[in-house]
Amino acid sequence: MDAGGLVSAWLASLANERRLSAHTLRAYRATLDRFLGHLNHAHGRPADSALLESLDAADIRAFLAARRAEGLSNASAARELSAIRTFGGYLRERHGLRLGGLEGVASPKVRKGLPRPISPVDARALAETTGEFHDEPWLQARDTAVLLLLYGAGLRIGEAMSLTGAILPLGETLPVTGKGRKTRTIVLLPAVRDAIDQYLKLCPYAPARDQALFRGAKGGPLNDAVLRATLRKARVALGLPDSATPHALRHSFATHLLARGADLRTIQELLGHASLASTQIYTSVDTARLLDVYRSAHPRG
Repeated sequence: MDAGGLVSAWLASLANERRLSAHTLRAYRATLDRFLGHLNHAHGRPADSALLESLDAADIRAFLAARRAEGLSNASAARELSAIRTFGGYLRERHGLRLGGLEGVASPKVRKGLPRPISPVDARALAETTGEFHDEPWLQARDTAVLLLLYGAGLRIGEAMSLTGAILPLGETLPVTGKGRKTRTIVLLPAVRDAIDQYLKLCPYAPARDQALFRGAKGGPLNDAVLRATLRKARVALGLPDSATPHALRHSFATHLLARGADLRTIQELLGHASLASTQIYTSVDTARLLDVYRSAHPRG
C-alpha cells in the first residue's frame, strides 16, 4: 500500500473525527512529507506499507539527525517525532500495520519555556496602536476589538477569528469553541464589550449569524495574518519586544489574573486548557516576576 495514500487517509480522519485545525493538519502533512521523502532517498524506493513496517530505530534517528542538521530545534524535533508517532498509532489501529523503530527512539529533551507576558498598560497600548495603522475607522476599531478579546478574555487568535454574528447581542458571558471542538464560557469585560460594539457600529457589513464577526477590508472573514502584520508595526512603534505577539496577550491575561489572586482551576476553565498541567506554567511565570522585582528592589538582591 502506498505510504502517501495512508498519510492522506490519516489526515482526513484527523480532520473529520478529531476536528483538528487546518494549521495543525498542514504541519502534520509537512512533517510526513519530509519523513517519506527521507525514506525514499535513504532506501532508494518509494515508501510503502512494507517499508514502514521494516523500519528500525536507526531509520527514525537518521531522519531526526537530518532535520537537526537543517537547524531544527529540540522543540521542533520533538513535535515532528510526535507527529510520526501519531501516524504510527493510526496505522496500528486502523490498518493493523506497525511503523517500525518508534519504540527505540526517545523524544528530544525540551526545556519548557515560560510565557512572556506584557504589562496591562502595554497590552492596552498595543491593542489601540495596532488599529491606528489603518485609515478606515472601522478597521481601526476591528483590530482593537480583536486584540482586547485576546487580552481581556484570554482567547486564542483562531478562536476570535471563528466568532460569528450568532454571538450577538453581547452579554456578560460568551460561549467560545476552542481546541478539540470543546466549548467554554468566557467573561466579557465592559471594555471588551464596548470595543466590539464600537466595531459593529462602524463596520459597513451587517453581521450575519452564519458569517464571521470580524471582517476583512473587502467583507470576507478577517485573515489573522493581516492582523499579525499590523501588530508587528505597532510593536515596533511602541518599542515592545518581538515576544509581544497575539499569543502573548493571552499569556498576559492568565498571568495578570493569577497575580490578582485567581485560582488555577478558574484560569484553566477560562483558557480552555484540557489539563491543569498546561495552566500550572503560569505559577512559574508569576514566581519569576516576583523574583525580578525582589532582585531589583531588595538591597541584598
